[in-house]
Amino acid sequence: MGQSTEAGGIAFATTQWSVVLTAQGLSAAAQQALEILCRRYWRPLYGFVRRRGFGPEEAEDLTQAFFARLLERRDLDAVRREKGRLRSYLLVALKHFLANEHHRAMAVKRGEGRRVISLEELRSGERADFEPADPVMIEQIYERNWATAVLEQVLARLKDEYRAAGNAALFDRLQELLADEPDRPSQAAIATELNMSENALKQAFHRFRLRYRQLLREEIAHTVATPSDIEDEVRHLIAALRS
Repeated sequence: MGQSTEAGGIAFATTQWSVVLTAQGLSAAAQQALEILCRRYWRPLYGFVRRRGFGPEEAEDLTQAFFARLLERRDLDAVRREKGRLRSYLLVALKHFLANEHHRAMAVKRGEGRRVISLEELRSGERADFEPADPVMIEQIYERNWATAVLEQVLARLKDEYRAAGNAALFDRLQELLADEPDRPSQAAIATELNMSENALKQAFHRFRLRYRQLLREEIAHTVATPSDIEDEVRHLIAALRS
């Protein structure tokens, strides 16, 4: 694919969405990249389908059929034309699918066909807040859920790093400091609990936030077309979480 483009230390040419966008033909690397992205970000789309008024079983079939069709590469030309953010592309593609092609979902029967996500995963994440809503509200919820999914990926990667270094307990406590909640524990209390000096904890939290921000930009880089889109997407996701 040529030289990589550095964006804040991110080798952008190796990100998953850029692999999909630059793929020529049925590239195995692009196929794998798209499947990884689908597995990471299926939940906001499943929630969108549920809020459109579909019940759990039909929403499962529709979500599976949508991703199966996407992974069959039928829409690759449209993906390359769009050249945009994965978040926006998937929502537009899903709305088109629901409006014009959802009858094909029945081709993916339970226990048959290609299943991108296990039904157990879908059901384990089932929530009670899937009541139908107006289109604007549904899209706002989708944007917020997408932002949440990105942050979950970031925290999962960061947790793995801390666990690998034998610092799982430190991660758990530092994660609490990220929350902007009035009842969050103080740094002094956490330092005492972990038998650290308060200054040592402050330094640890500073490193934690720096790595968190780096991983956030790396994760977002997987979902945008160019390095120049990363900061705009960061701002968009922050706004979505605050809405």
